[in-house]
Amino acid sequence: MNKIKLVTFDLDGTLVDSGSTIYKATIATFEKLGMKVNLPKDELDKRIGAHFADIFNDLNIQVDDLEYFIKVYKTIYFDFISDSTLYPGVIELLEYLHHNNYKIALLTTKAQGQAELILEHFKLTEYFDYIMGRRPDIKHKPSPEPLLIIAETLNIKPEETLMVGDTELDIQCGKSAYALTCGVSYGYRTESQLEKENPDYLINSILQLKEIL
Repeated sequence: MNKIKLVTFDLDGTLVDSGSTIYKATIATFEKLGMKVNLPKDELDKRIGAHFADIFNDLNIQVDDLEYFIKVYKTIYFDFISDSTLYPGVIELLEYLHHNNYKIALLTTKAQGQAELILEHFKLTEYFDYIMGRRPDIKHKPSPEPLLIIAETLNIKPEETLMVGDTELDIQCGKSAYALTCGVSYGYRTESQLEKENPDYLINSILQLKEIL
């Protein structure tokens, strides 16, 4: 019997398969801003989870006004939301956690308002005790700060928390907060990439969390 009381999920690549939405919205934003950028989908996919600032820096894409880019991107994003789907088993797993009295939280680098709208779109809001999107006054993953805030707000110790996500940012965030960590290999990173981060658990279906808990 383990001591986990709070399960905190990443969003993209963990709960929602959103690669096509993110890619189409990104390209449409470049076009709206009159920018000619050659960005193959696979190059963006393997960086999903990181902040746009880090993605563009990594890909040597010059965006003069990043905040304006993000503002435009957010208005365009929902034009392509129908290209996003929940991963198999997400509802079943959230129902299981809810009925077994686990606290459930979301921790994403997406902006706070956008994260809330996406959960509403997929009718997931009711399952979550806390939603932590990107906020201007709080560091984002891989910093442990947002996860520690979630745990403190819900009155759960970090070591009683399980951070679940598909990227190195999620695992690093969890480890820095002294939480348990679970990588999911069906998202936007390979199993070998996640293994390098040495998570406590590594699963290829979200329903395997039942076995862990």
